[in-house]
Amino acid sequence: MNTKTLAHRKGTATIRVTDSAKPVTVQQVKHRFLFGCSEFSTLPYASNQMGEAERVTAQKRYSHMAELFNSVTLPFYWGRYEPEQGKPDYERMIKAARWLRGQGLTLKGHPLCWHTVCAPWLLDMTNDEIYDTQLARIKRDVAAFDGIIDMWDVINEAVIMPLFNKYDNGITRICKERGRISLIRDLFKEAIAANPKATFLINDFETSEAYDILIEGLLEAGVPISVIGIQSHMHQGCWSQEKTQEILERFSRFNLPLHFTEVTLVSGHIMPKQIVDLNDYKIDSWPSTPEGEARQATEAAAFYETLFAHPLVEAITWWSFHDGLWLGAPSGLITSDSEPKPAYHALHQRIKGDWWTSKQVVMADANGEITVTGFLGDYVALCDGHETTFAIG
Repeated sequence: MNTKTLAHRKGTATIRVTDSAKPVTVQQVKHRFLFGCSEFSTLPYASNQMGEAERVTAQKRYSHMAELFNSVTLPFYWGRYEPEQGKPDYERMIKAARWLRGQGLTLKGHPLCWHTVCAPWLLDMTNDEIYDTQLARIKRDVAAFDGIIDMWDVINEAVIMPLFNKYDNGITRICKERGRISLIRDLFKEAIAANPKATFLINDFETSEAYDILIEGLLEAGVPISVIGIQSHMHQGCWSQEKTQEILERFSRFNLPLHFTEVTLVSGHIMPKQIVDLNDYKIDSWPSTPEGEARQATEAAAFYETLFAHPLVEAITWWSFHDGLWLGAPSGLITSDSEPKPAYHALHQRIKGDWWTSKQVVMADANGEITVTGFLGDYVALCDGHETTFAIG
């Protein structure tokens, strides 16, 4: 990649040191750009619900995760988080969230409103009751995790939400009745009231003009969307460079940050193109292969390079971190027994190599100051046993 295309990812900071006669060691400790993954197994891990062998494997996985990523998406699917009304899985979730935050990771909750994996008990309510309960759920969960999770997918896959007909659910009912724009406006209003400083996304797998039109309508209606979330599940083959650039160009017209929220590339056979809903692909075994792992590594590196080069992209989240979790596919960066795959090493070379500021040893100028140029993020300066933290950008 031409380094000139990454000028927007770099900056300069000047700090004063206490002893200008001694060398200062400067090193980057964290990216500002969010490189992340979905990692749902931390719930049983943080609550000590794993057996010893499973726990050892999980610890190995988390070590690899922390070495590569600085953000994690946690699951708030309503039907699983609160299978019985009034009994959310709060204790396990808060333990997992606090543990991950302790590892220095930025967290996102996914999602606050979705017609899939929906709470089944909503079907016993009237539409007005469903609507009120959905707003109350947002108020409760966003406020409960304030300061720990300050980023949320407010609504997921709204493009098809009122048309969804695979099974009845409470969210599609109220979306049909109230309309998408009206419903989404109310959801964002409730979320912002619960945590005004948080980042709130709209998220969708639909990358056609239907998503553009919805976003345009929402912005015209005054909905304060923080970020546009774009899913990129590529079980059926990696997007071409032309398709990726076309999507980036189209959604850039809103001049909002773009998060690629769910990136999937498989290291086994490619899912048949005729499958419309990825969830309909049922197979007993979907193994990773050496050829597939080489392809996955090449495609992952190229996709990340394209996204990182675009000035509006601020986050990329891999979905999921290890094989077999998402549709049984070999789509992880590590195997099910926590061994890194070639794609892991390819991304590590970019994230912690090509896109990471090398350690520097510098001397202060006549004013007792040092000036550091590097990738945007957090840094530490060490001089004669004294440590100073600072940020670029």
